[in-house]
Amino acid sequence: MASDHPPGENTRAVHLPPAPVPAQQPLGTPVYRTAAFAFSSSAEYAALLSGETAGYSYSRIDNPTADAFATAVAALEGHRLPGPTAAQGFASGMAAISTVFWTFTGAGTHVVAPAAVYGGTYGFLRHVAARFGVQADFVDVTDLDQVRAALRPETRIVYAETVANPTTAVADLPALAEIAHRQGALLVVDSTMAPPVVCRPLEHGADLVLHSATKYLGGHSDTTGGVVSGAPGLISQIRAVRIDTGGILAPDEAFLLRRGLETLPLRVRRQCSTAMLFAAAVARHPAVRRVDYPGLPGHPGHQTAIRLFDAGPEGTRFGAIVSVTPHGGRQAGYELADRLRVGQVATSLGGTHTVVSHVASTTHRQFDDAALAAAGMDPGAVRFSIGLEDGEDLIADVHQALDALAGHGDGTEPDRAELDRTELAGTKLSGAELSGAELSGAGEAGGGTAGRLDGPGGLSGTPSLGSREERA
Repeated sequence: MASDHPPGENTRAVHLPPAPVPAQQPLGTPVYRTAAFAFSSSAEYAALLSGETAGYSYSRIDNPTADAFATAVAALEGHRLPGPTAAQGFASGMAAISTVFWTFTGAGTHVVAPAAVYGGTYGFLRHVAARFGVQADFVDVTDLDQVRAALRPETRIVYAETVANPTTAVADLPALAEIAHRQGALLVVDSTMAPPVVCRPLEHGADLVLHSATKYLGGHSDTTGGVVSGAPGLISQIRAVRIDTGGILAPDEAFLLRRGLETLPLRVRRQCSTAMLFAAAVARHPAVRRVDYPGLPGHPGHQTAIRLFDAGPEGTRFGAIVSVTPHGGRQAGYELADRLRVGQVATSLGGTHTVVSHVASTTHRQFDDAALAAAGMDPGAVRFSIGLEDGEDLIADVHQALDALAGHGDGTEPDRAELDRTELAGTKLSGAELSGAELSGAGEAGGGTAGRLDGPGGLSGTPSLGSREERA
């Protein structure tokens, strides 16, 4: 602009001085809240769009903050792998899941998925992908013979969940990887319920691992997002489809999710420890028909979890999801959820609050009664996502709800002073003491069956999660 023609006020307002680029690395992740990026020339713009040079042009394609989150997740998922790991962030977990299927399946191809798969994944495969000629069979992926029998020449993906939502079934990832690869298919694993501080499926043969980052990775129920990690060659294909379908993770969400990763071990360790004692305490209540939690030795996936999941000083981390099925069917499940006072009826999981949902009417509402039965889900099941509250408060809360459900009380909370206390990993837990009791999923204590707490000692004494060796 000619020096004798100074810019007007509107031009001056639009063309402000650029923000400084600090020479020092900021401790917090910068948020690039911009849709577009400027270039020094048209040639630079063209070179970037053609892939000749790296950089950023438009935030639907790539964004530095979204990449910062994806790179961080890749580092957590692949830190023990010999080769590089890459990742892509998405606007939600379902955006990540659907993009994986859009990338590696097409008309005439086939998917093998769990009968107890997350309802959103079931709905996508059954009602969306099917319209484009993708076929799917839903089987019990813990039964490897069923998985083998479901394979076809056109199978492209064997899909699994590290810990199933909400049945808590544990997938034998190395065995599934061998089956999938022998067929020439990919093993894709949703590990939302078992974040990288619990299990890293890529280390066990999975080709891709995905998360609803909304859950444990973010950890505070204040943002939505998804992420897929794997070998760079696979991730580059996913990125191409993500660009065309528009599921990019926004920069503000990426900032919150990346910040959540910094406290992931602290949060998940506490949640897993509390969940272990919560499951053991609830399992003996006479109003409870079934408790599903991999930490209970009678759980069908208990030994698989010990083999695949990380152990810290507190013992093996079995996750923080506990599914409780009361006697009385669907209505009893509604009443159990509604009578809680600390646990809240709410969507999602993996945050600081303990939240509950009646499974058949919420997360798996896409399932009819036949599909629920095939997946091993009782219509009365209630999923507890254990948060960061004091364990003694959670146990007292569920006990008062179950007492009222069984007609053994008026639903008032017991006097905390009368509750025995035990301590685990710095968390006091009421009414969960198990001295002399043997944790056994085959027991019939209180009239229940699988995943129950059995033993002559009742609820007295002190439990110990023990080391990995002690649990093996």
